[in-house]
Amino acid sequence: MPDFAARRLTMVDTQVRPSDVTKFPIISAMLDIPRERFLPVSLAEAAYIGENLTPAPGRVLLDPRTFAKMLDALSLDGRELVLDIAPGQGYSSAVLARLAQTVVAVEPDTALAAEAESAHAEIDASNIVQVAADLVEGAPRHGPYDALMIQGGIGEFPVALTDQLKDGGRAVVLFMQDGMHGTVRLGVRRDGVMHWRDLFNASAPVLDAFARKDNFVF
Repeated sequence: MPDFAARRLTMVDTQVRPSDVTKFPIISAMLDIPRERFLPVSLAEAAYIGENLTPAPGRVLLDPRTFAKMLDALSLDGRELVLDIAPGQGYSSAVLARLAQTVVAVEPDTALAAEAESAHAEIDASNIVQVAADLVEGAPRHGPYDALMIQGGIGEFPVALTDQLKDGGRAVVLFMQDGMHGTVRLGVRRDGVMHWRDLFNASAPVLDAFARKDNFVF
């Protein structure tokens, strides 16, 4: 049997801490949450490598370094309502649930959502609300939100999600410039407008729902 607990420790010691992510709640959550449980059996052996994984068509499990640094940038203190977009089988929501008061997970694929709910029940993550809705629509009924994450690359950030953040609410999102290069940005909503600043370079597949819609002029 693979020693996944030892692999989690190695992941934290070689991928997370060296990336200047040292906040105890993040380290503790990433040590405790069994990443392999939120992947298909065929990918369990790869759960702790330093690469993005594709657990299902159109979904990505962000590499540990990128995910940890995004969590660090959110600066959660345990009192927030967080919107988690495209969590697939639910790993990101499980980690966020250790760092926030409540997590609303938007996953339109009912099979993936059911797998996530089962895994969350196994680890007693009872502060996650699963919502089946289009990714770009979010979950306005449960908002407004203190913070937001999107689990994958995006081409553009929709107004519908801006509107679901509180004034002063923040989003940490990976904007992809092309298929290879991207930048994680921290956005803060002020007076209905998102104000973005660059944080660090990263890369992930662009989620179809967030692909840039080019405007053609004829």
